[in-house]
Amino acid sequence: MSPRTLLARWLAEQLPIEARTWLETWDARVQSSGREVDLYVAVSLAARKVGKADLELSDADLREARTSRPGWDPRTWSLDQAARVLLVLALQDDPARLARYLEQLCNTADVSELAAFYRGLPLYPDQPRYVARATEGLRTNMKNVFEAIAHRNPYPSEQFSEAAWNQMVLKTLFVGSPLWPIVGLDRRGNPKLARMLCEYAHERWSAGRAVSPELWRCVGPHASGSMLSDLDRVLINGTERERLAVALSLRGVSEPAAKLLHANPGLVAASRGLSWERLVDVA
Repeated sequence: MSPRTLLARWLAEQLPIEARTWLETWDARVQSSGREVDLYVAVSLAARKVGKADLELSDADLREARTSRPGWDPRTWSLDQAARVLLVLALQDDPARLARYLEQLCNTADVSELAAFYRGLPLYPDQPRYVARATEGLRTNMKNVFEAIAHRNPYPSEQFSEAAWNQMVLKTLFVGSPLWPIVGLDRRGNPKLARMLCEYAHERWSAGRAVSPELWRCVGPHASGSMLSDLDRVLINGTERERLAVALSLRGVSEPAAKLLHANPGLVAASRGLSWERLVDVA
């Protein structure tokens, strides 16, 4: 079942009859006419017509989402976001037109609309077309728009260059967002990112400011030279959450980084069964 079919089904199941009829009518109109004005009108009215409540998805729905599009995780979508993406995907059989219209929509969109369009990135045809749009979106100072690209979205890990990926991860920390919802974070880790993050940590330390424990997740697997000293510093002087983060980052790594844990057997034991998502709950 395609993502568009799933979106249509989920919305049909959750919307009251009047909202469902409105959406089905305009979806058919956009698909049949292919006119930009029809898409623009439908997208602009979506929040008013279908509401902004959460899109309620079961575990089975989420499994279907991952089957239809690997990595797709719509668990934090709202009804209006789902409706807007559905309407954009009405043009999926004409990728060039969809890309052209979507670019115009993004240029005039409000914050809520932008978040919807960026959440839809992994669902659009001809994926490489949207790299420039996605990287442009990351320059925003609107946190919810930034997170629509960076969080629970497989598009960056699949399409971004190493430089663009590294900048996204660094900015995620800079704006105070968590790293754990980033799809492909471990797979796309690289030595250059590890060095960038250590430099960022030093800047924070010099200013007397805290460093997110999650930062070390991207450092441990690629640590060498002075980066090992940074990890050791945290193991000696860090908070319990910071020390556990370093332990998590070093799980499964080879020497010499693994030697840092040999002197902390209690920390290794404490980190067993701990995930990056659950690390935020550690006091």
